[in-house]
Amino acid sequence: MATNHSTPSDIHPSLTYNDAPAAIDWLCNAFGFTKRLVVPGRDGRIDHSELSLGTGVIMVSSAAPEAGRVSPRDLMGRAHALSVCVPDPDAHHSRAAAAGAHIVRPLQDEEYGARGYLAEDLEGHQWYFGNYRPGAYWEHEQA
Repeated sequence: MATNHSTPSDIHPSLTYNDAPAAIDWLCNAFGFTKRLVVPGRDGRIDHSELSLGTGVIMVSSAAPEAGRVSPRDLMGRAHALSVCVPDPDAHHSRAAAAGAHIVRPLQDEEYGARGYLAEDLEGHQWYFGNYRPGAYWEHEQA
């Protein structure tokens, strides 16, 4: 029987790239993701992959326009940004900037107590990296 190596996260974003192999390498180099699984497809495509950072996992695949999956490069705007908690936003920012990440909003202290920055990857997905974990301001559920 296989060992269960599942993550504690219940949400796993799936991102689409025109050049998924290049995106996977770039995400690992610039943002510190670890390549865990890559399922190659025909003609250099990626059918599925899993990259981890901390306890989080993202899935990356090649564009499939026939299924409505396209890179942000092919859209008029953005419908999302990913927020990733990192223990040292300053060090993460330095790594990303050194790797050529486009810094959309510089490293800063936020009004709600977090510290972080907003970057864009090589195909236009936006990423907020900071030390914020959602839930600190949630009200307790009432019975």
